[in-house]
Amino acid sequence: MKKILSALGVLSVLLFSSSVQAKSYYSCSTDGCSKAGSAWTLSSYAKTRYPIVLAHGMAGFDSLGPMEYFYGIPGNLAMNGATVYITTVAGMNNSTVRGEQLLKQVKQIQAITGASKVNLIGHSQGTLDSRYVAGVAPERVASVTGVGGPNAGSPVADIISSASTLVGPELSDFVASIVNGFFDFLNLLSGATYDHDSLQGLDQLTSENMAAFNSQFPGGMPDASNACGQGAYSANGIRYYSWGGTGHLTSLIDPSDYAFALTGLAFGLEPNDGLVGRCSSHLGMVIRDNYFMNHIDEVNMFFGLRSLLDADPVALFRHQANRLKGAGL
Repeated sequence: MKKILSALGVLSVLLFSSSVQAKSYYSCSTDGCSKAGSAWTLSSYAKTRYPIVLAHGMAGFDSLGPMEYFYGIPGNLAMNGATVYITTVAGMNNSTVRGEQLLKQVKQIQAITGASKVNLIGHSQGTLDSRYVAGVAPERVASVTGVGGPNAGSPVADIISSASTLVGPELSDFVASIVNGFFDFLNLLSGATYDHDSLQGLDQLTSENMAAFNSQFPGGMPDASNACGQGAYSANGIRYYSWGGTGHLTSLIDPSDYAFALTGLAFGLEPNDGLVGRCSSHLGMVIRDNYFMNHIDEVNMFFGLRSLLDADPVALFRHQANRLKGAGL
């Protein structure tokens, strides 16, 4: 009997070791990609055909000390079988500059993995960067998913742009130089090497300039006659998806929540996540546009502090990977 139990024990260990493996996820910049972490793969739920490429938003980063932009998300995706790459572009610049930086990393990821395409998931301005890549290199992109993407612009950017005009170019340039200097300092902390242009970045997100951007890159955008509707689920061979939030004070111990409650006033009565309006987040198939999340809750950024009364943002990314898997992507 002991021999049988011992044999069963050895067999179970062998089966476990053959089905559970450590899977790495990677961090990229225009200088290349390196291992960012690893997780034990416990399922194939999120195992997509093509690699998942995460693109951060304005003022974004990969990690700053213990703080990750996509907090806990890459590891959870890897644990469920996904191949994940976290990209890094200039924190403050327009989406032509950032999009070209993202495209270079997509090419690197394809060279590393041998994949013919990638699944881009962008948060905030990362959605626009991803749309740019899909527009200029559609053969490299299987899908674009926007999370809290300012696809129709943001009233916050409109207000800042108007204020810059009122104070004059000298003061505006002075403030911009301080902001750019701050992000240069963050470059040193994160190891990135990018030039920043905060005025170009904010100008990108004005309603006027986003209308021009959407004219150039219309894939997945809702029709003008129904701006708060869904866009085409597929355009130029690329699948489009989106989700967003409409919360502000979701965790009373998260200091950023109070800032989002203030910036959210710029939207008047329109539901918003503090920086992006509900309708502006729409792109392709709208999975949901009113999660009780503010702009950084959407990526679980501030150490996972969020409302416990709505969906887990980590789970949303995992479910989206499974959705992509089901679509053969």
